[in-house]
Amino acid sequence: MKGYEKYIPFVPQPITNRTWPDNTITKAPIWCSVDLRDGNQALIDPMNMDEKLEMFHMLVDEIGVKEVEIGFPSASDTDYEICRELIEGGHIPDDVTIQVLVQARPHLIKKTFEAIQGAKHVIFHFYNSTSTLQREVVFRTDVEGVKQIAMDAADLIYEMAQPVIAGGMDLRYEYSPESFMGTEMDAAAEICAAVLDHLHADEAHKVILNLPTTVENCMPNQFADELEYFLRVLPGRERAIISLHPHNDRGTGVATAEAGLLAGAERVEGCLFGNGERTGNVDMINVALNMYVQGVDPELDFSHMERIIDMYERCTKMKIPERMPYGGDLVFTAFSGSHQDAINKGFNYMEEFQTPKWMVPYLPINPHDLGRAYEPVRINSQSGKGGAAFIMNHKFGFDMPKAMHPEFGAIVQKESDKTGVELKSDVIWQLFEQAYLKVSGPYRLLSNKLNADVEDGVAHSHFYGKLQHKDTIFEVSGDGNGPIDAFFNAISGERMDRFDFLDYKEHAISRGSDSQAVAYIQLHDRLTGYDIFGVGIDHNISMASIKGILCAINRGKAVEHEIEAQMAAQQQ
Repeated sequence: MKGYEKYIPFVPQPITNRTWPDNTITKAPIWCSVDLRDGNQALIDPMNMDEKLEMFHMLVDEIGVKEVEIGFPSASDTDYEICRELIEGGHIPDDVTIQVLVQARPHLIKKTFEAIQGAKHVIFHFYNSTSTLQREVVFRTDVEGVKQIAMDAADLIYEMAQPVIAGGMDLRYEYSPESFMGTEMDAAAEICAAVLDHLHADEAHKVILNLPTTVENCMPNQFADELEYFLRVLPGRERAIISLHPHNDRGTGVATAEAGLLAGAERVEGCLFGNGERTGNVDMINVALNMYVQGVDPELDFSHMERIIDMYERCTKMKIPERMPYGGDLVFTAFSGSHQDAINKGFNYMEEFQTPKWMVPYLPINPHDLGRAYEPVRINSQSGKGGAAFIMNHKFGFDMPKAMHPEFGAIVQKESDKTGVELKSDVIWQLFEQAYLKVSGPYRLLSNKLNADVEDGVAHSHFYGKLQHKDTIFEVSGDGNGPIDAFFNAISGERMDRFDFLDYKEHAISRGSDSQAVAYIQLHDRLTGYDIFGVGIDHNISMASIKGILCAINRGKAVEHEIEAQMAAQQQ
């Protein structure tokens, strides 16, 4: 690809004895949603008042976010109005802090103080850009120049804050050296230290230092090096809460946030589903649920993901991509046959051993923890024998024996190859019903009587019935040590004794007074050489087994006719 020479490569921050790679994330950061500001300003059609209020209440009432940047009230009448509505309309819970953003410019700062009058808890967030590129291209100044801008703003904000604080508002300060990632770390530390001084920060009155990757221009490990170095050289680090504001220009915003937490950050600003300018802000859901699947409480609630998705798509007019981590429609779906088989075994293992831990291959999280209702296994032409069996078990309650999986899997595979599309669960059921439950010939059981008793500890069964084969009706009877044995003895000599009984499985498929039993019967057809399954359902388990045998025999006769038809076609 031509033209790469014109791009200036990122210069990593030299650092020795780095410690962040040995750290682990063991607790949730302070979360701050910037959906109503950074997310909203990135929309083609910004949210109206009702949509902003709906999103705000979802964030604070249902998800549990405690800090929300609600807008840029000095920049537009719309943002000013939402600020006033939230305060005057009583929308803000007592344990939630609203955050307002403003550039380090005097007239905008004064306007912002007007907007927050009457609020209980406020973070006053101001910023100016400090990067090498912006200093040279935008401001045409040096480090001292941008530092002076920050100090002047800090002085004015501190001065205007005193009567507001005296009036009872819980007002805290946040400063962002915009484009932190592209700033020399010694310069960033010098500027931030000056801001801390001018805001009179101490351990009892910490200032949030928000360190944005405004444009993500380096790898996450390089950002972690920057941050660790910055914290080493920052005077009075104990006076600050270190916050991250990652963007996703390189597609590694989540990794940058996680690496930043390893390097010492305590707070993360992000958006639902990674909304935001250009490629978006860091996806707060992704970072939080990455912690969740590592056994760390993210202190946010995403157990109602479907409602969050519905609100987000309606309010933002954006769509959640199918492969969006945790929220996409297909992220818990397996089409691959080997994956489906492993998922099925994982669910069976957990049920068999009653393990309290989540142990399902290919699914890092239980979809039910997020309130997801769709099947974790779906069927297309790439699926294998285990996928269809999983659907039948978890959707319809039919736990087929493992030996039956290839047979039914082949039926499903044939249909999928024919249609070329995904087969929904109702189609899987129809295929099962057609293949096993609606088999009506050539043999039909018209009536029957089954007696079973025990004499001297020995079980004995007698079967009597009327069968129909095409237009012929005949009676059969037989004795055996159980219903299955009695039925096989009854049909002996009736052109059905070419079938040998191999195995069976049974279980209930419903509960209560109307419960039914299902029996899976495996026979071997000596004529064709095939093993074949039949399925029977009845309120009586013995009759379910007999129906299953007759189903298998009828299916065996169908295979015989198919073979005869193929041989005839070959001879022609």
